[in-house]
Amino acid sequence: MDYDRYSAEEVRQFVEEDDVKFIRLAFCDIFGRQKNISLMPSQLEHAFQDGISIDASAIDGFDRDVHSDLFLYPDPSTLMLFPWRPEHGRVVRMFCQIRKPDGAIFEHDTRSLLIQAIKDARHAGLEFFVGSEKEFYLFRLDDNGEPTHIPIDRATYMDIAPADRGVNIRREICLTLEEMGISPTGSHHESGPGQNEVDFNFDEALIAADNAIAFTTAVQAIATQNGLYADFSPKPLSDEDGSSFHINLSVRSADGKDYLEAVTAGILDHILEMTAFLNPTEASYHRLGHRKAPKYISWDRQNRSQLIRVPAATNPKYRRIELRSPDNGANPYLAIALLIYAGLDGIKRGLTLPEPIETNLFTAEPEVLDQLQTLPASRSEATGIARNSAFIQNHLPASLITKFCHR
Repeated sequence: MDYDRYSAEEVRQFVEEDDVKFIRLAFCDIFGRQKNISLMPSQLEHAFQDGISIDASAIDGFDRDVHSDLFLYPDPSTLMLFPWRPEHGRVVRMFCQIRKPDGAIFEHDTRSLLIQAIKDARHAGLEFFVGSEKEFYLFRLDDNGEPTHIPIDRATYMDIAPADRGVNIRREICLTLEEMGISPTGSHHESGPGQNEVDFNFDEALIAADNAIAFTTAVQAIATQNGLYADFSPKPLSDEDGSSFHINLSVRSADGKDYLEAVTAGILDHILEMTAFLNPTEASYHRLGHRKAPKYISWDRQNRSQLIRVPAATNPKYRRIELRSPDNGANPYLAIALLIYAGLDGIKRGLTLPEPIETNLFTAEPEVLDQLQTLPASRSEATGIARNSAFIQNHLPASLITKFCHR
């Protein structure tokens, strides 16, 4: 079954006919941490019609201490089965729109902010497609079941078993994702000990963001079932590679023109302002500029030392850019929304790309590096830039910016 394309009536039918006993209504706080409430099937109709009340004052960044009631309205098209849960008494999940009691969309509903960005792009005759590459570490648990920083193996980039001890877990992850309606394109061991990567097919921007959230949930569940801990933090081991959330972006236009260069130029132009949302924790800045993570605002073709690279493509329809700075701490809804708006601004202003930097920036001489602008060196620097950015203020609610930057 295609779990991405359900209507409300089809959800009702699936729940009734497939022994579903728990329905998780999922949403994210402004920092991208998934939250949920579990319903019994008897409450499904109530959820669709009237929404399910939550206490917003208990959600980080929602800023609703006085008028704290908000309502979750499930999006039936996002119905997804959790394959790791029991066959009898199945568990499904739907992402939700968050509304106020008067029916208005809640300003800090980041999924709705992305939906608006997608609508704005379509109004301009453009559609953005996103592919993700998410890295994570697999660590052992101690005798009390608590996570350690002992990696599952000491393998390196694209090693094979037996050095790579994560191969069976990655296989289980990929098969589970397929059961969930998510299409992984490949997986492999990354450079760090116990570090792994799974890549996704390109998809519509909203589906890609939903899948990024679902992926983290699935990996953590499967790791736990295997007696391990999946760590998605940016820099869990100080002397090893950090973990990234590379975002690949392509754009299609109604007029058939190629706007990818202007989109790339717009992202480069606004990257300083967006960095607080792409790299939201202090640990993010321990990763940037170290061991394959970018530091400089630059681009090139096929060059992984750059902030943005344009991967080689044998077919023009597969042209894309890869932004290499984001990490898994980013809220994918905010990150992708801001990238869309930066791309739209690049098109609107007719921005052109600077000359590519055709050198390895990890080994370049100081006279080369001194000519380049750098990404923020700390969270405080990044949030300071974001707070004073007209671009950020034009596209995100002021209250969300304040909450996010004063985390």
